Amino acid sequence: MTARPECHGAAEDCVQTVHPPRRQILAAGLALTAGMAADNARAQADPTRTRPQAGDLLVKADDGEPVPLTPDNIPLGLGQILAWPLDPANDVVRSGSRLNKVLLVRLNPETMEPTTRDRSAGGVVAYSAICPHTGCEIINWATEGDMLACPCHDSMYDPRAGARVISGPSPRGLAALPLTVTDGKLAVARPFIGRLGIQQT
Repeated sequence: MTARPECHGAAEDCVQTVHPPRRQILAAGLALTAGMAADNARAQADPTRTRPQAGDLLVKADDGEPVPLTPDNIPLGLGQILAWPLDPANDVVRSGSRLNKVLLVRLNPETMEPTTRDRSAGGVVAYSAICPHTGCEIINWATEGDMLACPCHDSMYDPRAGARVISGPSPRGLAALPLTVTDGKLAVARPFIGRLGIQQT
């Protein structure tokens, strides 16, 4: 389709506006829909990549045998344990994507902010284990103040306050994973709240 000039005011103010053909718009829409369908198909073809779902149990990330964790398996105030979600319907561990890795911390509920307490279960809170700054795993624990700490650039997060950033270059807090207890085991209550992955600058 050829561009038709549209003039507003004097001839020197004439601007050329291109209206894309309807066929082009429809093709772009179909391409976007196809891309989304392909993403869904990949998740269905590989359930290990599916994000944590309500009802998933949690298992230690470094254990060969996936045994569901209980609140008592998480030491009180002694740092985080890294875990994967496990679909109890088919025993699939959702370890196909780094973004599914979570960290679990057990704290005194009386020290938590109300929103954090509402998302906890048995004193245990869960957050994304991936630092939004450059994607490192948050494996350090600062005993002074009981803070989560990223080993790469020293970003620190307060697990009692929704894992908000206390210091360092991280652009935002960690995504929270609300928990519940089912038959004595830690389980996902709802999908992640907040954005996962790194923030490009």
